[in-house]
Amino acid sequence: MLALILTNLRRRAGRTVLTSFGVGVGVATIVALLSVSAGLTRSAAGLVNLGGSDLGVFQAAVADPTASLLPLSLVGRLEHDRNVVGATPLLLIVGKVKGSPPSFVFGAQPSGFVARRLIYVSGRAARGHQAVVGSVLADDLHLRLGGTLVVGGHRLPIVGIYHSGVPYEDDGAFLPLGLAQALAGDQGEATTIAVQLAPGVSKALAQRSIQQQLPHTNVFTDPGEAARAGANTVLIQNATLVFIVIALIVGGISVTNTMAMAVLERQGELALLSAMGWSASRVATLIVGEGVAVSLLGAGLGLLLGVIGSQLLVSVLGAGEFVSPAITAWGLGRGLLVGISIGVLGGIYPAWRVTRMPPLKGLARA
Repeated sequence: MLALILTNLRRRAGRTVLTSFGVGVGVATIVALLSVSAGLTRSAAGLVNLGGSDLGVFQAAVADPTASLLPLSLVGRLEHDRNVVGATPLLLIVGKVKGSPPSFVFGAQPSGFVARRLIYVSGRAARGHQAVVGSVLADDLHLRLGGTLVVGGHRLPIVGIYHSGVPYEDDGAFLPLGLAQALAGDQGEATTIAVQLAPGVSKALAQRSIQQQLPHTNVFTDPGEAARAGANTVLIQNATLVFIVIALIVGGISVTNTMAMAVLERQGELALLSAMGWSASRVATLIVGEGVAVSLLGAGLGLLLGVIGSQLLVSVLGAGEFVSPAITAWGLGRGLLVGISIGVLGGIYPAWRVTRMPPLKGLARA
């Protein structure tokens, strides 16, 4: 039956290609949206547990965690919490590293636990108008001790290269907090406050306590919370659901139209198959199989276009500075599943029509 399905699709190559392309566009959009959503979640993962922190405190009601701004006065309030043993303000500068726009620059207090836990492969901690760079960023940009890191047009001497084991940190750079604030124009503010809890303290308990003390903030313990709270992530997730529904409806209608036309054109052929002993269910399976095959061709094209288009979508959304699309097997699998579903839905009505068609009537039209 597979050979017959492929033969029938080749017989109407133009129609097959156009229908597959329509399905592919829908699948590509879904894959791209899922990739961007996964990228936002991954970004949130890197921010919530920076420096091995247990909690991350962010400004409430912002589009994404990197847009958060908090006054440094909150640090003192957190340090007086009996559940907290360390609170370190961090200021993030995104999209400003020359040669590596996705890299984050972290402004941190040298005395804070985040900066203290950095392991220096060479050199020392930054002071004043100096920078230290992660081992990954140093390799990517061929940076060395005594070299220069350009951040937002400012040339900063590199006095250390560190390794922390955290991808976002190792692919970024650290500056003294005051210098980062001056470069970003955010004096007296931080993007987030990394919190280290006392031994044995429950994260959930500390989260509730801090949230009550600081009602206009979001306190996150895991990346999922940060992703769900970000307006960009929620918007993309909702848009993905809408596009899935639209793709199923429009794609299903397109495949239904294609297969219905094929059934009308091939009534004699299908009636002949019935006369040769093919059961109604077998003929119906042939029609559904052709619909699924068309959709699979479109889904394959859509997966390729989705992977390519995900980076373009990030740029269009203006999120390229801090988000890289995350192409996952689950995201590709969902795109493929949508493609298969379109084929099944599109083949149901034409297959039903075939089962209702009298063989003699079809032979008369042959």
